Amino acid sequence: MREHLDQTFWSEELNIPKVLRAAEASHLWAELVFLYDKYEEFDNAIITMVTHPTDAWKESAFKEIIPKVANVELYYKSLQFYLDYKPLLLNDLLSVLAPRLDHTRAVGYFTKVNELQLVKPYLRSVQNQNNKAVNEALNLLLTQEEDYQGLRASIDAYDSFDSVGLAQALEKHELLEFRRIAAYLYRSNSRWQQSVDLCKKDKLYKDAMQYAAESEDSELAEALLHWFLEEGRRECFAACLFTCYPLLHPDLVLELAWRHQLTDFTMPYFIQVMREYLSKVDKLEEAESLRTEEEEVQEPAPMVYGQQLMLTAGPTPIVPQPGYPGYGYTTPGYAAPAYGFNVQP
Repeated sequence: MREHLDQTFWSEELNIPKVLRAAEASHLWAELVFLYDKYEEFDNAIITMVTHPTDAWKESAFKEIIPKVANVELYYKSLQFYLDYKPLLLNDLLSVLAPRLDHTRAVGYFTKVNELQLVKPYLRSVQNQNNKAVNEALNLLLTQEEDYQGLRASIDAYDSFDSVGLAQALEKHELLEFRRIAAYLYRSNSRWQQSVDLCKKDKLYKDAMQYAAESEDSELAEALLHWFLEEGRRECFAACLFTCYPLLHPDLVLELAWRHQLTDFTMPYFIQVMREYLSKVDKLEEAESLRTEEEEVQEPAPMVYGQQLMLTAGPTPIVPQPGYPGYGYTTPGYAAPAYGFNVQP
């Protein structure tokens, strides 16, 4: 039958629905898949291959047909099929389905069946989408593999994951480098106190000084100075003076140097402080002298007087007109003002 189907001109010489029913009745599963593919019933073709893998499944045909199915649920059913029958080819199938898969759901499924390690190449290939579920799954695998370099690279490149949860899981890890990553994650979330405390616990002096300086917290930096003195780390005390230089108060440093006899260790710091303060004083003196010179050079501005208004004439008299009240009458005791002209009634 397969030879007949290969030699048939599909559009005119074959009634595909009728042949489909005959092939299904005869249990010709491979031929049935072939007919479904030609008839563009891709969902039925995948279901037939999954249901009868011994007779109907072919890797090339399956990978060619699976992206064409309309039912998305068949993607996840095919993942289970490959896990059961062809687990070593699972990543090849995932590479074909990657553009169409819901990666969060896929990761949840592989986590449920405890097969994350098997699909690690798939997780690597889709991590560039910065999916939270993919990032967390891959970070978990890297932690289990004790690959601290890969974990640090993943954290730096892709930030969509629960960083605080990962830090809490790593701070009790038996390896120092993973606890160091935990301190780094606390620092990324501005949890400076937890970050510095974890560094002090593991004696990561350089990281502790760096995170204290980045925190811009004077109290945290000064507490770190006291801790170095308690630990007898004089060299670290001197290094911290310059790492946290903007956050430290010179009077506190002077007191600590006097009480613990650390003059030689703090002298470079005080030289720098003295230089900085002298530079500020020089700038103030220069600005003051420049201002004084400008005031001396500046001439007094001439006084400007307003123009005096000259009255050229008095107010205009009111001349009664006929019909105006009081026309022709003179008020007793009233004297008309002298404006230089006579007013006739």
